[in-house]
Amino acid sequence: MINEQIATGCCRSVHEDYFPVPGARLYFREVGNGTPLVILHGGPDFNHSYLLPDMDRLSSAFRLIYYDQRGRGKSSRRVAPEDVNIESEVDDLDRLRQYFGLNALSILGHSWGGVLAMEYATRHSDHVSHLILMNTAPACHADLMRFREQRQAAEAESLAKMRAIAGTLAYAEGSIERDAEYYRAHFSATLRRREHLERVVLSLRSHFAPQDILKARGIEDRLYAQTWLSPEYDLLAKLRQLKAPTLVIHGEHDLVPLDCARNVAEAVPGARLVVLSECGHFAYLERPVEVHSAIVEHLSRC
Repeated sequence: MINEQIATGCCRSVHEDYFPVPGARLYFREVGNGTPLVILHGGPDFNHSYLLPDMDRLSSAFRLIYYDQRGRGKSSRRVAPEDVNIESEVDDLDRLRQYFGLNALSILGHSWGGVLAMEYATRHSDHVSHLILMNTAPACHADLMRFREQRQAAEAESLAKMRAIAGTLAYAEGSIERDAEYYRAHFSATLRRREHLERVVLSLRSHFAPQDILKARGIEDRLYAQTWLSPEYDLLAKLRQLKAPTLVIHGEHDLVPLDCARNVAEAVPGARLVVLSECGHFAYLERPVEVHSAIVEHLSRC
């Protein structure tokens, strides 16, 4: 147990440990009291660190449970890319639920974490009490294509820079510096304040060595192949059966088109869509007060 000064300015106890899953041990971080809220990081080649300290603001109202998904960050040890697939990701989240003795989870997924949250909710609907999708990635192959087409039209220069960086030997070897350059270009249009861009980029590879970056990229490739890249992939139809109260938070300048988030909100019966002005892909960082209020209100619903 350690104490940390979190974004609200107060000091709270943080509990860090590991929980067992077949073939690995996954790192988790717990802070706050009250209703448990499991937070799923994005990437899917990142870990939870980029969400800190800003998401910890919610620890004033909830017991937050973060974890590094299998093969990433502090959960990298003894994991190979071929050990990870979308089924293992969903199973790991359910093992987290069992480890903490929770009958049902309140889940918040950011970016790719939104896809994992939706996958879990559609497979284990009885074990989801509330669902929050913040800056969620697309939920189907068709929306992925919409995302790619819109981005190619709007950000051709940034995409060209990313391709050039990805073609270097240093990037191929997992250079942390070159990786940061890649993501600086990747997020430059959606994070308009330079200080926000630098904070995110410099936190993406916390607890990663070059070999861990390469492993995480391999995992990302596998997860993409098993989901979005399949023309048949479509979570929207499955979401129509979901009963858990659902909140979708999106930024008007998100790199993921607003129509993708709207399609998710329209698929889930009774879902609420909150669109934040002057906000990109990191709503918790760019609009912390509005995000906090929306989440508190949502989790107060029965």
